[in-house]
Amino acid sequence: MQKLALMLLCFMMVTATYAQQSKIATDDLATYNQAIDLYQEDQYLASQRLFEKVLETVDDEVIRGNASYYIANCAVRLNQRNSDQLIEKFVEEYPTSIKKNSAIIDVADYYFDNGNYRKAATWYQRVDKSTLSRKQINRYYFNTGYTLVQAKKFDDAKPFLNRVSDDQEYGSKAKYYLGYIAYENDEVETATELFDQVGESPEDDEKLSYYKADLNYKSGKFDEAIKLAKEQLPKSNRREKSQLNRIIGQSLFNQEKYDEALPYLQKYEGTRGKWNNNDYYQLGYAYYKQGDFEKAVETFNKIIDGANATAQNAYYHLGQSYIKLDRNEDALNAFKKASEMDLDPQISEDASYNYAKLSYENGNPYDSVPAVILAYLEKYPESDKQSEMNEFLIDSYFSSKNYKEALRLLEDGRIKGNEAVYGKVALYYGLNLFTSGEYQDALENLDKAVKYIVDPELKKKTIFWKAETMYQLNNFTGAYENFKKAKAISTAIEEDELYNYDMGYTQFKLKKYDEAIKSFTAFTKQSGANNDRVRLNDAYLRIGDANFVTKQYWPGMEAYNKAIELNGFNSDYAAFQKAISYGFVQKNDRKIEDLEAFIKRFKTSKYIDDVIYELGNTYINTNQVAAGIRTYDKLISGYPNSIYTSQAMMRKGLQLYNDGNLDQSLIVFKQVAEKYAGTPQAVQAISSARQVYIDKGNTNDYAVWVRSLDGVEVTDNELDDTAYESAEQPFIKGDMNGTAREMKKYLNQFPNGKHALKAHFYLAQAQFSENKKAESVPNYEYVVSKERSEFTEQALARLSEIHLTTKDYDKAIPVLKELEQLADFPQNVIYAQSNLMKAYYETEKYAEAVKYANKVLADTSIENNVKSDAEIIIARSSWKQGNETAAKTAYEKVRETATGSLAAEATYYKAYFENKEGDHDAVITTVNGLSKNYGGYKLWSAKGLVVMAKSYYALDQTLNATTILDAVIANFTQYPEVVTTAKNELAKIKTEVAKTNSSVVPTNQN
Repeated sequence: MQKLALMLLCFMMVTATYAQQSKIATDDLATYNQAIDLYQEDQYLASQRLFEKVLETVDDEVIRGNASYYIANCAVRLNQRNSDQLIEKFVEEYPTSIKKNSAIIDVADYYFDNGNYRKAATWYQRVDKSTLSRKQINRYYFNTGYTLVQAKKFDDAKPFLNRVSDDQEYGSKAKYYLGYIAYENDEVETATELFDQVGESPEDDEKLSYYKADLNYKSGKFDEAIKLAKEQLPKSNRREKSQLNRIIGQSLFNQEKYDEALPYLQKYEGTRGKWNNNDYYQLGYAYYKQGDFEKAVETFNKIIDGANATAQNAYYHLGQSYIKLDRNEDALNAFKKASEMDLDPQISEDASYNYAKLSYENGNPYDSVPAVILAYLEKYPESDKQSEMNEFLIDSYFSSKNYKEALRLLEDGRIKGNEAVYGKVALYYGLNLFTSGEYQDALENLDKAVKYIVDPELKKKTIFWKAETMYQLNNFTGAYENFKKAKAISTAIEEDELYNYDMGYTQFKLKKYDEAIKSFTAFTKQSGANNDRVRLNDAYLRIGDANFVTKQYWPGMEAYNKAIELNGFNSDYAAFQKAISYGFVQKNDRKIEDLEAFIKRFKTSKYIDDVIYELGNTYINTNQVAAGIRTYDKLISGYPNSIYTSQAMMRKGLQLYNDGNLDQSLIVFKQVAEKYAGTPQAVQAISSARQVYIDKGNTNDYAVWVRSLDGVEVTDNELDDTAYESAEQPFIKGDMNGTAREMKKYLNQFPNGKHALKAHFYLAQAQFSENKKAESVPNYEYVVSKERSEFTEQALARLSEIHLTTKDYDKAIPVLKELEQLADFPQNVIYAQSNLMKAYYETEKYAEAVKYANKVLADTSIENNVKSDAEIIIARSSWKQGNETAAKTAYEKVRETATGSLAAEATYYKAYFENKEGDHDAVITTVNGLSKNYGGYKLWSAKGLVVMAKSYYALDQTLNATTILDAVIANFTQYPEVVTTAKNELAKIKTEVAKTNSSVVPTNQN
């Protein structure tokens, strides 16, 4: 019984366990089935949670695999972030599952159906085609091809689409997208053929009419293109409407129906927001044909970097539009661009003609006008414009003012039979060189002009300026002869007003004083003389000087009086000369009166020390000894650096000696000997002191004293004099080579001789004249190192000139400052100040440069070229200091008087400031003037063009801007900084334009 009970108990336990397991399995299967039901009802989240429970409780691999599949599938449909990982996990964990391929294709189809073609393509690539049914494989081929189309992988898509192109379900859509691929590849015939087979667009892409319209446009079937595009317009979105408007507008344009085309072209918004050069051309040309030239200019200007016939046409019609708007200067760049493209010979020739004609009329910033016209004549020798262009060529030599280039063209033989023109060009080039101070080159060109010019007026003008040039080169005899030749020609020229004045100076230089008096007097009587008060004042001074030199004192004083009445430059000089003249006519009382009046009136005059010295002499000569001594003392104490101080001391000493004041005279003589060692006054002082010692019977004391002096050897006195007199003979004869040789001998024999100062000076002068300037420096420095003498001023001037020539400004500056302080001649003061301002500028001491420039400008007698130099220094220094306001004001003043290079520079800065102030129209006018009037000054032309380009771009005239910058980059390589600036500006413009013009590639992408 016990055994039976035990067996029954075991049976009951087994039965209970089995029943429990069955219940669990049944429950899991119910959960699984419920999850399936939820999945099929698209309740993916709830379904997914149940499948996850199944996965936790079920051990059966099949059910677990299916649950994993559905969990991943739900994740895909719920767009959960880990959906792809769940699919990957299913595939890896259940590689033998029959749902493996279904999982892949299901997820691929899901992504496809929901428009996620990138993910769909990824999963389609993993599909095992061998497991697919026929229906599934056709769907696979179409969907795969479609995803590749969406990815723009057209070549990869075609094989898949071709496999189902004849399928009943997918064939029409496959052909549609094959047609689309052909359309995108510009395979017009293939696309048209495929689209014709389709009949209508797929439901998801209703663009068939659009594509057909565009294909008809591309095939030249414009009526059909217009019809289809208009039919499609109501069914299209904004982007498609833009393209349809383009198709309609451009079709009408090609039918030359410009009025009808315009509104459609205006509605076109570009492809992805960008137009291309052809789009701009058609719109611009439509405006042009309607006569709306402002709009045409605005539109054509957006075409840059064009290199085809359309672009050439656009540039040409842009030029014509500018002409219609009377903006000829702006038209130049457009015709330049069109003329440089040989795509349409007729347009090229007409554009070249317009480019040459506009260059002649308005100037050319890139090349000389004669060269442009000549290029046209040589390129189109059979042109019916040859006669007109030849006239332009001849006249352009003068209108362009680029005489150097004109001469080159004439001299290289490209233009023949124009000798008169050659002479005229040589004349004006010579005048330009004269203005620039290049006198030797000016003379060479004026000689050419004299040879070829026949016209009497021009002949006289040439000879006159040849005389002026010779005068500047110190060839006064040549100047005199040419002035006479000019006078002999009866034709009137504007320079006749200057003839008497300039001839008077030439005669004065040649010491033909009587003739000079007549010439200057004739000038003062000219009708226009009162309008030129500077020259009138100067003429009276020279009349006074010529009479003074020839001892005609009363007429001289009369002339000086007239200069004083004018109260102009050098009125102090006139007053001094008049006072001296009274002494020569035995009117010493009046002389003293005038000299004392001078001291009170002209306290800061350069001649004040001359006047005091002369007054002292006059007192002594009229036996007013005490007054004379007082006057000498006034000069000695008040003007210790005057050239007359040592002479006044000697005069005082001699007067004391003559009055018997031996001790006092000896003190003065010793002071002169010690302070002015090496000068003639020192030699005289030693001699006079010797006489005092003899008179006092103290010759031993004399010997002791004289031996204490530097450079004095009593026993060698006669030998010293003899050696110097011998050495001086070549100098007297004008033999500079011999002077240098003999002065060196003297100085070797008597290095501290009593004539050492003069010997060093004459040696330096000889070396300078022989172009041994470096060798002359130590000798000039010796002269300058001594107390002031009659040679000091000349030595300072020469020494500064040498340092300036070698650009050794650190050495030049102290020499120039000393010259400024010591100079008696006003010309040397101006020379020192004007070169100090330049030297300080070159050494970047801009404040000092400005200070000296203002000193120069304070002198009302300076010539215009010196005035321009001073004003340009102020302008440049202000610019360097960052003071643009002061620079602008200074450059405005420069323009009032400057010529040549300085005028070009000032004009450039005018444009710069106009651009900065946003006055872009003014910039264009200014730079055109710069190119026309100063085209020969290439640096300023190049810089001006860059500023002009900026202004053109600011005015939305992009083509003009880029054309100019391209030209600067190509034509001005000698100025790398300017070229770099131009490249940077061009890159900026292209980068900006590329945002709206697909034909333009930014510079950094080229």
